[in-house]
Amino acid sequence: MATARFIHDGDAVDFTPGSAVNAGDVVVQGDLIGIAKLDMVAGQLGALAVTGVFDITKATGTGTDITAGAKLWWNATNSRVEKTDGSGAHKYLGKAVRAALTTDATVRIRLEQ
Repeated sequence: MATARFIHDGDAVDFTPGSAVNAGDVVVQGDLIGIAKLDMVAGQLGALAVTGVFDITKATGTGTDITAGAKLWWNATNSRVEKTDGSGAHKYLGKAVRAALTTDATVRIRLEQ
């Protein structure tokens, strides 16, 4: 007897937000991080992308450059990508797929779970 049943490829997962979610919002559910591709209404089923490549907000200024291939974490408090896990406070998001300079406001990331 099978112990598992295939549902779908898993590029997106179902999500019913408690409050409105805007397209592009990063949503953290425990250690699962997804990005809303479309606006979602509170209480209505939508979906979060959990794979893919996205440009995501990062800090600018001294020390904020990111190299291609770097592991990156989501800082939910400041709503931006960080280069460290914040002593466990930040959630792993994925890897940079291209470098970002200190003057860049975003970094291109491939999501990883």
